[in-house]
Amino acid sequence: MTSLAGQVALITGASAPRGIGRAIAVRLAQGGARVVVTDTEGPVEIEGKAHQRSDLLNQLALQIGGLAVTLDVTKPDQIAGCIETVHQALGPVDILVNNAGSLAGSDNFLSTTPAQWQASFAVNLLGPMQLAQAVIPAMQAKGAGRIINIGSTGSLGAEPGFGAYTAMKHGLVGLSKTLAAEFGPDGILCNTVCPGYIATDMHMAANARLSQEQGVSLDEMKRRRYADVALRDAGTPEDVAEAVAYLAGPAGCYVTGINLPVTGGVPYGI
Repeated sequence: MTSLAGQVALITGASAPRGIGRAIAVRLAQGGARVVVTDTEGPVEIEGKAHQRSDLLNQLALQIGGLAVTLDVTKPDQIAGCIETVHQALGPVDILVNNAGSLAGSDNFLSTTPAQWQASFAVNLLGPMQLAQAVIPAMQAKGAGRIINIGSTGSLGAEPGFGAYTAMKHGLVGLSKTLAAEFGPDGILCNTVCPGYIATDMHMAANARLSQEQGVSLDEMKRRRYADVALRDAGTPEDVAEAVAYLAGPAGCYVTGINLPVTGGVPYGI
């Protein structure tokens, strides 16, 4: 698979061992892209074990022969520094995948605070906007580029308990469509991939939280959440990565402004 040979791909939020970002990085590298993986610094607990995100990111970069860059998408100075580092090491970004996300504000609507909504906005919507602004000028100069935003079924509908996240993911669709409309004449395509229930670290943590809140076993929580999924199960990060590879590659050259559900047939809610 060399359909992306020579392309520079930047992926945010890529350190989680069972994350969508990591799967995308591996898939695009397999396609021949020169991949830059990013994530924030600091510890993260996965299945009761503490890890450093930087260690996980460096391991991934070593695995795929890519470049690891520390990036907090809420900090404009770090975005500028990341893009400069990539330019110096590999050249301009051809493919931007805005994958970093946050479940801040995932609570009963009346219990969420303005601070939680602001935290969700900073990661889920403002970060992708600022990264797009940072890479688009070079894409315009080249006359080509792909921006792929990772939304969710929360971009298309809603379920109780995820108010801030859902609002920002709806906003992300609006951002994608705006970029598609405004920069299509420059050869820049922008789409939103909308995963459903995907067995990531973040998703499994949400299952655990909901099982506690509802006082049921984890297995029962999964049965309830997946009851309306046509395939009756969660998907894998690799399923999402294949959709991203399609939109990033030659086969997606006439596709822009769409929402691509990767859901196993799940209803979108209200």
